[in-house]
Amino acid sequence: MLLPEKLNQPMTTQASPNLTRTTLAVLFIGILTVACFLVVRPFLSPLIWAAMAVIATWPFFIKLQAKLWGKRWLALLVMIVLLLLLLIVPVCLAILTILDKGDEIVGWFKSLSTVKIPPAPEWLHKIPMAGQWLVDHWNRFASSSPQELSKQVAPYASKTVAWFVSQAGNFGLLLLHFFLSVIIASVLYIHGEKAAEGVRSFARRLAGQQGEEVAILSAKAIRGVALGIVITALVQSTLGGIGLFFAGVPAAMLLTALMLILCIMQVGPSLVLVPAVIWLFWTGETVTASIFAVWVLFVSTIDNFLRPILIRKGADLPLLLILTGVFGGLIAFGIIGLFIGPVILAVCYTLIRAWVTGGKAPASGLPATGEPATGKD
Repeated sequence: MLLPEKLNQPMTTQASPNLTRTTLAVLFIGILTVACFLVVRPFLSPLIWAAMAVIATWPFFIKLQAKLWGKRWLALLVMIVLLLLLLIVPVCLAILTILDKGDEIVGWFKSLSTVKIPPAPEWLHKIPMAGQWLVDHWNRFASSSPQELSKQVAPYASKTVAWFVSQAGNFGLLLLHFFLSVIIASVLYIHGEKAAEGVRSFARRLAGQQGEEVAILSAKAIRGVALGIVITALVQSTLGGIGLFFAGVPAAMLLTALMLILCIMQVGPSLVLVPAVIWLFWTGETVTASIFAVWVLFVSTIDNFLRPILIRKGADLPLLLILTGVFGGLIAFGIIGLFIGPVILAVCYTLIRAWVTGGKAPASGLPATGEPATGKD
């Protein structure tokens, strides 16, 4: 009867301290994690943007460094200038244009009291499916007197301009985030190899060789999305802006900035270009409007073959998976979700495929494990 009691005593004395120490350790780690998150949270968005920019442009940065006599600081200077031109300048121009054109926009709406809308043109009837609907709505507005039309629309002008002016503070905060992103990106460019090795080491410690391959694949997914989404948006908005400028459409710079935002959001440039075509027909510039309409058709459809080519060049993943991640991430996380969504789906796809194949590495054209997670082409 004494033997069980002697056996139970050491088990009780050993289990209690271990349980207490483990509980306190987990609690301390949780508190420390939450505290670190609270400290880093103001810089989390710029950090994510900077990491995405560095991962997407790392191969170009390495090639640029090689062409600049191996001087990393020269390549870094060029990349900072490019990031500023792509991030800061367009936003500043958009803000200044909106604020500068505020009174002009209000005056344009008020001038509707002297404008008489003509009947629907004949070519509007020929538009497939939507032609009759457009004609009915056009004629409904045309039947309204100028005073009624101005009375209905003018109040929205002041509210719209006032909203844009009130958002100037938010735009300023966005500019601050962009500046922080550029600063963080500069640090990552300088210490890119160390950062990549740290990410690979953490992934390898977490999930072995497969974790390292997943990290590399995530970097390639980010690069593929950057190539397919951002470059396509830049190409479409630039070509659309050139068309607006040569067609003589007012506020071409502001409309180009708006097109860039819409293209990045995967809405497309048609919301800006199609009304511009209608405006040209309205003002009687039939020849210019016809040529511009052909240009708009080309610009609006170029993404259908340019985006898939660029995405597959950056990441050897199913195109449907990438596009699903892009749209789903945009809905779930906002603009940054364009990059987060495809990465999440790419990681899940790789893990599920490895599990189905019994732990074998997926045959997805991954580079050697010695390549940094940011990737060198």
